[in-house]
Amino acid sequence: MKPKKNPKADLRRKWVLFLQIGLILVLFITLQAFEWKTYVPQLNDKEKVQLNELEEEAPPITIFEKTPPPPPPKDVPVIEVVQDDTDVKEDDIAPSEIDLDDILEPADMVEVKGEDEPVEVPFEFIEDVPVFPGCEALEDNAGRKACMSSKISKFVNREFDTSLGEKLGLTGINLVSVMFVVNEKGVVEQIQTRAPHPALEEEARRVIGKLPKMEPGKQRGKAVSVSYMIPIRFKVQ
Repeated sequence: MKPKKNPKADLRRKWVLFLQIGLILVLFITLQAFEWKTYVPQLNDKEKVQLNELEEEAPPITIFEKTPPPPPPKDVPVIEVVQDDTDVKEDDIAPSEIDLDDILEPADMVEVKGEDEPVEVPFEFIEDVPVFPGCEALEDNAGRKACMSSKISKFVNREFDTSLGEKLGLTGINLVSVMFVVNEKGVVEQIQTRAPHPALEEEARRVIGKLPKMEPGKQRGKAVSVSYMIPIRFKVQ
């Protein structure tokens, strides 16, 4: 099949030439844009401001009125000067110091003797811990502490009625906090309890009150009261 147009009229044959001509034109226009210069119009001599021609403004003058001084007081006190050789009678002043020996006789003095207040030492800081029955063979304080805690825990686990939790409708793990004091004679007293139900508190007081008598704790070789705290935990199925 023969082409319909003359091959010489086909522009696609010279597209490279046209592309080069276009690139040259674009580069020329860009270069002219970079080299284009603009000028700021200058002011005429008539429009220029002369700083020397500005008038200086004088600050206003303020005049303060003078206030006359106050008049001197009418009655001016007069101070008399007394010479050193003038005899001036002075008032008699009683001495302020009091001698207690002149007032109180040694026989009138009474010596007051203060009574020794009972001392209560926590179980953790006692020097000689109370001796629970069955712990006498131990000589060191740490061993007696461990023995006492073990004996009390076993005693409470044996005597405490854990069936109360189910009777009272309690569930889960229940905690009864008990604090008591072993006095100077080794007897348990001042039992304080805290529990989720009053019946559990009464049961804890009953059990702790049955603890046997112990040898009292000592602080600096003297029998003192020792406070002890034990938590009782039991689980209700």
